[in-house]
Amino acid sequence: QLFRQEGTCYQQAKQVLHAAVPDRLQGRERETGILRQFLQEHVLGRRPGSLYVSGAPGTGKTACLSRVLLDCKDKLAGSKTVVLNCMALGSPHSVFPALAKHLGLPVATGRERVRSLEKHLTAQGPMVLLVLDELDQLESKGQDVLYTLFEWPQLPSSRLVLVGLANALDLTDRSLARLRAHPAGSPQLLHFTPYTKEQLTRILQERLGQVAGDPVVDSAALQFCARKVSAVSGDARKALDVCRRAVEVVELEVRGQTLLKPLPGGES
Repeated sequence: QLFRQEGTCYQQAKQVLHAAVPDRLQGRERETGILRQFLQEHVLGRRPGSLYVSGAPGTGKTACLSRVLLDCKDKLAGSKTVVLNCMALGSPHSVFPALAKHLGLPVATGRERVRSLEKHLTAQGPMVLLVLDELDQLESKGQDVLYTLFEWPQLPSSRLVLVGLANALDLTDRSLARLRAHPAGSPQLLHFTPYTKEQLTRILQERLGQVAGDPVVDSAALQFCARKVSAVSGDARKALDVCRRAVEVVELEVRGQTLLKPLPGGES
């Protein structure tokens, strides 16, 4: 019985340390507010536009946007939301057939493919919110793919709102300089800085606070982990991983000791 109870606290601890999307993102209140505001103004306000979200891996870009999309699900019900992870596409140009499929358009080839999408996105209809995660994967020779996508919201009577997420801070400077020639051309920028030691500590405390009973991980150990990770990368996923591994090690030790303990009442 003893191990069963102790075992559940480790199982729970490992579960809460998984990098799922939490109800509230610690230390990302400002960014969440900007994302909400952007969707409000553009999707609900029916104003086409684009937003470029940058930041190193594990700084909460995708988690924040997922949280906001979940929270605004009812409000966004009147528009069409398409989320594509560009990592899963075979090549930069594959983004066009993937989008056509989501929009229920017949699959065309070559130039026709882009033209039919353009026609669809400038016709009457609900707003289309296109979220492209791992946008860096769409860099191509001459950047034609990125240009095409970021130019769509600027077409007359466009109904496209584009949100791109990438690790590179300077993708827009490097690859999309031409967009700045348009008066409204440049996408709005939102940068996620690496998490600080304090923010990482709060993230770990909040997650582990969901486990009932005595703290599974000592608070000094959490701070040590947060300090190490913030010094290297500020990557919250790394901090969660390190803690989860620590819990696994303790769990194995406890399991080992429990199996060796003599049973009460002298039974063999």
